[in-house]
Amino acid sequence: MKAAVYHGKHDIRVEEVERKPIKEDEVLIRVKYCGVCGTDENIFNGAGGSYEVNPPIILGHEFSGVVAEVGAKVSTLNIGDHVSGDPNQMCGECYFCMCGKQHFCTNNIGFGTTADGGFAEYIVMHEKQVYKVSKEMSLLTASMAEPMACCLNGMDLCNIKLGDNVLVLGGGPVGIMMLQLAKYDGASKVILSEPVKEKRELALKLGADLVIDPLTEDIDAILAENCKNVDVVIECAGNIKVQEEAVRLAGKGATVMLFGLAGPDKSFPLKTDLVFKKELKITSSFINPYTFERALQVLESGRIDVESIITTILPLDKINDAFTNPEYRTRGKVMIEI
Repeated sequence: MKAAVYHGKHDIRVEEVERKPIKEDEVLIRVKYCGVCGTDENIFNGAGGSYEVNPPIILGHEFSGVVAEVGAKVSTLNIGDHVSGDPNQMCGECYFCMCGKQHFCTNNIGFGTTADGGFAEYIVMHEKQVYKVSKEMSLLTASMAEPMACCLNGMDLCNIKLGDNVLVLGGGPVGIMMLQLAKYDGASKVILSEPVKEKRELALKLGADLVIDPLTEDIDAILAENCKNVDVVIECAGNIKVQEEAVRLAGKGATVMLFGLAGPDKSFPLKTDLVFKKELKITSSFINPYTFERALQVLESGRIDVESIITTILPLDKINDAFTNPEYRTRGKVMIEI
């Protein structure tokens, strides 16, 4: 089969590789779409991902496809089913799994990070990781299940209340999903800070009440004029300077969600007096524990627009362009069609 194999920093090659045979409890999926995530970019650039990556390996963990083969003991799926897959397979036996914190599993298999992922014609997964989706929902939408699941975990930790003012920093794919989810969580006002004009325009189309260009506008003055207090800040830029700004801009009693993935060696000085005087709750969100089924239900409902976020669809042979051409990522979500 054809696959994009990661061999090391700045080295992804589209190659012919041997397709793995399936076990009796596994499913073979013919991949249709696989999204390029910020984690994939970090790995490509040598910064690592959520888990240790040991090349050569096939990246890609946001995918959808069609069941091509099922093992003898598979009972919930059939050939021809449209599916998406949860890339995090937990052992269910370690300390964290037994304590209800499975996303910290010490034996996790991460498809696209520790095991071969979705930038390939086929992927093999355990039955329990594969979720059937309605054939009425496009496979393009279904490929967004994993990032939606991650967003839902982050939103749960934000504890948005009816009437809250929410500030989203960064209007990339995740930021646009977060602002839509914040509206449905009951935020009275959702404000987006984003330097790219096209992303600000999309945010207004999808429910933002106010957008700010942080490069040319005074964000402090605009916030002071438009809301009495910023109750929740959701940082989605994955930029250490923006994360520092998130803490500074947070209002009294606010929750600061550092959702974006900055490099592992990045840090910023935290002014603890500021945290104390504003009684801030600073948190983050790690992968997608217990949220994948909910993510599919959200996508099935059609209430959150994810296809407008997808601005570039490239064939597998052009996957290197997704990592080396910054213009694609500047526009929005890049999807690989296989």
